[in-house]
Amino acid sequence: MKPMPSKKSARTAKPVQRPQAKSPQAASKVAKILKNVKKSPAATFRPVSRKTASSAPVVRGGSADRFVIIMAGGRGERFWPVSREKTPKQLIRLLGERSFLQQAVDRVRPLVPLTNILIITNAVQAAEVRRQLPELPKENVIGEPVGRDTCAAVALGAAVVGARSTTAVMAVLPADHVIHDQKGFRQVLSDALDVAARGQVIVTIGIQPTGPETGYGYIHSGKALPAPAAGKALKTPFFKVERFVEKPSLEKAQEYLASGHYRWNAGMFVWSFVTLTNALSEHQPEMHQACQRWFAAAAKGPKRLETVLAQEYPKIPKISVDFALMEKAQNVVVADGRFDWDDLGAWPALARHLKQDAEGNAAVGDVVHVDAARNIVFDSRTRGRTPITLVGVKDCILVLTDDATLVASKSESQKIKDLVRKLSADPRWASLV
Repeated sequence: MKPMPSKKSARTAKPVQRPQAKSPQAASKVAKILKNVKKSPAATFRPVSRKTASSAPVVRGGSADRFVIIMAGGRGERFWPVSREKTPKQLIRLLGERSFLQQAVDRVRPLVPLTNILIITNAVQAAEVRRQLPELPKENVIGEPVGRDTCAAVALGAAVVGARSTTAVMAVLPADHVIHDQKGFRQVLSDALDVAARGQVIVTIGIQPTGPETGYGYIHSGKALPAPAAGKALKTPFFKVERFVEKPSLEKAQEYLASGHYRWNAGMFVWSFVTLTNALSEHQPEMHQACQRWFAAAAKGPKRLETVLAQEYPKIPKISVDFALMEKAQNVVVADGRFDWDDLGAWPALARHLKQDAEGNAAVGDVVHVDAARNIVFDSRTRGRTPITLVGVKDCILVLTDDATLVASKSESQKIKDLVRKLSADPRWASLV
């Protein structure tokens, strides 16, 4: 799990076999393997010229085991009262008969075996995740003792994957995205896995913008990568990443859209085990050391990993993978995601996927109204359902559950998180969150 060697040594190294740590001697062997992971095989990217050597890599060949890590540990507070701590947004059915997490697994099943799909969640939600995904091996659902943001979750997932195969290539995907063009998504993801397996690059999937969105971060794409010199042809265009941009103003978003050189940052990443641990070693050495320890623990089995995580996970720095790695690494390329995509961050986003009446009201449930417009109504009550009646109400959110009701202005929907914290602090209502 040390940094990758030079291109010359990478081409001549012998494969590293999966470690089996069943004794103190075996544990010592695991530590030695971890030190020498840099010697495991990884195909390189051949530069077009000396001038573009760092900006235009070319796929040269190679392969790896494919894994998918789905991040499913969020609390989804902006979707309260339907979303709760034990059953957050990704575990509820807001659209369709399957939860967002179940849909995320369904999307990748044609690409990887079920044994290679891992879910990183938290200890509180792990039981519900296993209940919803009985087809996955129990040990593939990993519960974080506490939340430490996405970099720690990525390092944990990599440690578990690496304990199974140090030649693995893995995709890290959020659990709560809405994607209808599943065939298009799988094509892009498959190509991204192929590129990450062949070369020492980090791949992120960027979404073609459909409008000047100010709620997403952006990826500035540079030169296009040349076609592979060997292996199967790729249908997805890839570009060198110039920089990552935080959520812009409307004026900047319009500028990005007009340029054609920016993509939405969807938080989807693909890399090989070696490339990721190399990046951790270079940019986050403390996290890299933790990943080494989790690797050794995972090689001994899920119980040992659980024990180690309980002891040290609360001490891990809290940092996102974007800040920790993506904005620092120089070997990042972006896959051009031309499939439909949405990130449901709050109730107003749900209206984009619900049928609306002539006045723009989007509803799940029985609604009768007079002069009401542009409202979102979501009725998830399971008993005693009655019609919801509105008069003269505009631009509001109305959500009903069996034990709580939310009424909010659409423009103030981000403050629902503040409401949840206030309820949590009140002994009378803490059980509602």
